[in-house]
Amino acid sequence: MVDWNLAVATATRLVRPGPEVSRDEARAVVAELRRHAKSSEEHVRSFTKMGTEDTHDTPVLVVDRAGWVRANVAGFREILKPLLDKMQDRRGSGPGGAVLGAVGGKVTGVELGMLLSFLASRVLGQYETFAPATRDLPAGENGGGRLLLVAPNIVHVERELDVDPHDFRLWVCLHEETHRTQFTAVPWLRDHLEGEIQAFLGETEVDPMTVLERVREAAQSLAGGRPEGEEDDGGRSLVEIVQTPAQREILARLTAVMSLLEGHADFVMDGVGPDVVPSVGEIREKFKERRARGASRLDQALRKLLGLDAKLRQYRDGERFVRAVVGEVGMDGFNRVWTSPNTLPTKAEIAKPADWVARVHRKGD
Repeated sequence: MVDWNLAVATATRLVRPGPEVSRDEARAVVAELRRHAKSSEEHVRSFTKMGTEDTHDTPVLVVDRAGWVRANVAGFREILKPLLDKMQDRRGSGPGGAVLGAVGGKVTGVELGMLLSFLASRVLGQYETFAPATRDLPAGENGGGRLLLVAPNIVHVERELDVDPHDFRLWVCLHEETHRTQFTAVPWLRDHLEGEIQAFLGETEVDPMTVLERVREAAQSLAGGRPEGEEDDGGRSLVEIVQTPAQREILARLTAVMSLLEGHADFVMDGVGPDVVPSVGEIREKFKERRARGASRLDQALRKLLGLDAKLRQYRDGERFVRAVVGEVGMDGFNRVWTSPNTLPTKAEIAKPADWVARVHRKGD
């Protein structure tokens, strides 16, 4: 279904070059990001009251754009295997089977590589939850999880914003370290999230040609927009191609969890910031302006198609939820969110934090 090796080769060939830095500058950036990632552990633990010194058993990797591509292709192969196996079984029997057989995994690999090349220049950091070990990118000791810091992208944005580079690098590390703490301090979270994703994929009844067509639309946008005469169907994202009520319920739960995780990371990043990042106010203001400005129409179209506009809403809505709950019941009260899957907020509760507080912090509880 997908030639993964070709996807990697295509993405690494097409990805934009990073900012110009000398060899010595590059070494200095990598070393500083590693130091900041290490120092962030204690800052995040102290502020969130989560985890201990021996909680962290996942590696921190400073990578370039090609390294980010390789890591994510490995993760995609792992998490999407059940869906791709299902699509493979349908390829010969469904209405699109003959076409898929003709197109083959190589074309799909090229188109996926084009999408990854677009994303590879935009991600500053990532806690890769479902990371299998690869030859040059080890996974955690418990069989998954690693923290990626994409050095060229961090340097690019700090220059674009014209902020103190040392403060900005630590600020980014605080956000990503919070994600690592979430998954390492809450043992059930990774399995719960994987279970939800696999349940979603297990319910998928999408015609394989529909998925392929969405990938092609995004790739064609990269090459200069929709083919002439093609109508816009509203720009649904890939994750919005759902067929069953069960999938919609799962997607609502996943959206709530991701809003919680992203909002919590933003809240912690800004909460720790004033004590350890002198220019955090300037950085946050400029970063918010950058998000609000958006980018070119092409960039905006691709963000919508890939669901990245939803991710930006998750930062905003989730941070508002965390701030409201901590303001009402304190950090210890907020941390009850990590007790079990039953104490995670629903999508409705993300929008109405008081409802979560009422449910989880009942009178006399």
